[in-house]
Amino acid sequence: MKNSIKNILTILSILTFSISFAQNIEGLITTNQNIPLGAANVVIKGTTSNTTSDSDGKFIIDTKGKLPLTLLVQYVGYKTAEIEITSLPIPSLQITLNEENTLLEVVVSSRRRIEKVQDVPIAISVITGKQAEQSGAFNVNRIKELVPSVQLYSSNPRNTGINIRSLGSPFGLTNDGIDPGVGFYVDGVYYARPAATTLDFIDIEQIEVLRGPQGSLFGKNTTSGAFNITTRKPSFTSGANFEVSYGNYGYLQAKASVTGALSKKIAGRISFSGTQRDGLIDNVATGRATNTLNNQGIRGQLLYKPTENTNIILAADITTQRPDGYAQVIAGIAPTKRAAYRQFDAIIKDLNYQLPSLNAFDRKIDHDTPWRSGQDLGGVSLNIDTKIGNGTLTATTAWRFWNWDPSNDRDFTGLQVLAKSQNPTRQTQITQEVRYAGQLTSKVSGVVGVFFIDQTSKTDGTEESGNAQWRFAQSTTSALWKTPGLFEGYGIKTNASIRSSSAAVFGQLDWAITDRLHVLPGIRSNFDKKDADYSRKTYGGLQTTDPALLALKKLVYSDQAFTSNTDNTDFSGNLTVSFKASDKINAYATYAKSYKPIGVNVAGLPTPAAGQTLADLAVVKPEKINHYEVGVKTSPFKNSIFNLTFFNTDIKDFQTNVQAAELGVNRGYLANADKVRVRGAELDASFVVNSHLTLNGAATYTDGKYIKFTNAPLPLEETGASVAFKDVSGTDLPGASKWAGSLGGELSDNAKFFGNSGKIFLAVDSYARSEFSSSPSASKYLVVPGYAIFNARLGFRASEGFSVTFWGRNLLNKDYYEQLLPAGGNAGQYAGVIGDQRTYGITLKYSL
Repeated sequence: MKNSIKNILTILSILTFSISFAQNIEGLITTNQNIPLGAANVVIKGTTSNTTSDSDGKFIIDTKGKLPLTLLVQYVGYKTAEIEITSLPIPSLQITLNEENTLLEVVVSSRRRIEKVQDVPIAISVITGKQAEQSGAFNVNRIKELVPSVQLYSSNPRNTGINIRSLGSPFGLTNDGIDPGVGFYVDGVYYARPAATTLDFIDIEQIEVLRGPQGSLFGKNTTSGAFNITTRKPSFTSGANFEVSYGNYGYLQAKASVTGALSKKIAGRISFSGTQRDGLIDNVATGRATNTLNNQGIRGQLLYKPTENTNIILAADITTQRPDGYAQVIAGIAPTKRAAYRQFDAIIKDLNYQLPSLNAFDRKIDHDTPWRSGQDLGGVSLNIDTKIGNGTLTATTAWRFWNWDPSNDRDFTGLQVLAKSQNPTRQTQITQEVRYAGQLTSKVSGVVGVFFIDQTSKTDGTEESGNAQWRFAQSTTSALWKTPGLFEGYGIKTNASIRSSSAAVFGQLDWAITDRLHVLPGIRSNFDKKDADYSRKTYGGLQTTDPALLALKKLVYSDQAFTSNTDNTDFSGNLTVSFKASDKINAYATYAKSYKPIGVNVAGLPTPAAGQTLADLAVVKPEKINHYEVGVKTSPFKNSIFNLTFFNTDIKDFQTNVQAAELGVNRGYLANADKVRVRGAELDASFVVNSHLTLNGAATYTDGKYIKFTNAPLPLEETGASVAFKDVSGTDLPGASKWAGSLGGELSDNAKFFGNSGKIFLAVDSYARSEFSSSPSASKYLVVPGYAIFNARLGFRASEGFSVTFWGRNLLNKDYYEQLLPAGGNAGQYAGVIGDQRTYGITLKYSL
């Protein structure tokens, strides 16, 4: 294996080439100890032109005949250098990078140009790929511990919601009929389904988390923010990274990446990631631990440079996930307003059943329906960047798919209440984005683009009753409920499909009134169309013609079908004023009018109220958003940042996911809350105390409330009350903690290990959040208590050669919930998504 890798690298090295023109800049990048820095990033400021240094620290970059210009030279762990070039010929440059924290100088591309994050008038957090790897953040669920404004809730990959500032996705079970409010982009490609956020990152260069509405810079309109993720690109300089991690509970993770030239104008990169772990919850019924990890992913890229002004990247990726389920554990039992014989304890007593434990953190279940959470996600994209005039034209074409193959135990017990609960789904999407970004005049720059997406989602589901269904569904004292075999094998077959198309024209200008005062207007025109077909048919159970028995069966499941064809046109926009008071203070204020497109229910509906039809309930009105934000980005002293943001978001017709008491609507359905308001403040800070110690922290305060929601569903404990709805105006939004924050630091020193120069380090970080409601209608039983977790790392890292890290997560072994959710039918039992207990291990990495 070792010889094979060496042979591959030798071939890639032979094929690697570079050519210098009269207008090229050549240079050498070293540390202040005169050690060459390979893979350092060299960027022409204000453009997308960039290159990396080779293993000897040397680089070549084309000026494209534009002078004067400024070079930005970056390397993680070192302060970014700025070199101004004003005339030709250009002598060979000797660039020395000093070891300092790079957060102050990190650059982003969210505004479709390369610029310092401190200069961008947007609330944005940046996590470099190396930072994510070093902290063990291999998916979005780990990123939320570094960016406390982010929330991710997942009872399984399909039922995943990602929020920023407590807004984005309806809290609870996912419905394919609505769009997420948080955009998720990888290399400019929009991922439509939130399930993508549960998969492992593959060879990530940088993660930019933008907070607030983003409609004039990105293809897909998003109402609460966006993840802008870039992967490491192919390089004409050969390189390779290999990494393996071992940990308790059989944890094993392997990563590898190889890049290099394939010809004079073509370079390639192939990257792999795989993660496995044993289960963390014991199923006493099967004698086997469940909730394992089993993820594999591969990404391949080809870079073609027909000219110095054009980059063409063809990329393909596929990721598979085959865990042994996402089982939830009974967290408690709530008394309801139903009759005594319909309380959970009375039901299981009649069935001679006992829960395996009354303490969720014993991590024991006895589920009799297998948990399966198989998913495949992949696609192909073609991205073309070409320099035209003073800007860059970008065209991104992509096709993607998502296959979901689940099995769930939605009653959370060892009883055969729901013998089957599975809704396999296949989603495909085609996206096309074309945009131009650049300097339009000496005072005006901007971006303008068009975007189109067409996606189809098809579900072929099954939900089937078992031999205990009669007792949970029993709603009268009639002896007919005990009829043998009445409900056993009785269920519904569901066929649901939705086709969603969206087209948009968007743009944003940056008008420099003075060097310090900028005005940034943005506009967007959007057309959305959604066509849905839903049909479910009952089957099985006792075959009878007795009207009384048939009536009982219909109380559990009934046939249902509807068709919906809706479209919507919307015009939105934003206005930002940015003022750079000094080199250390940059303030901005933003107003944004945004919206979330019309929604369609495709997961079953409750029985319509008098005067309503299924078609009335099927369509969910679009959200209308008015957003206000002010922020200041500062550098109070050398090597520090201190950023503060205040925001207020008002939403009319808020799209929320509610849980029905009817078994036939076990997956929940969508409805509109009249008005919602979220306001709060965010703090981001980073300090370099000295050459050995760095500190960083982030905090957010969020006040999210239903301002008006008069027809909300009843909370769990009020199920069975004489009314069907409740006025929850003034109560907290689900998933919204008042406080959340992260705090960390690293102590390091220069060292050598196995002959490699690098750093020995000790890093500690923590994440905490206060309590939050875990129910669309606030329930005192479905409140997740606040918690804090602590992680640490100790090791040696080098830019080349061998690195080793010992790590531990949740070191204090804190028991905590990530989510609480009621069982189907609201019988009183509710389950918890449990956070991982203490884990620890070692990571070995070798870079060439």
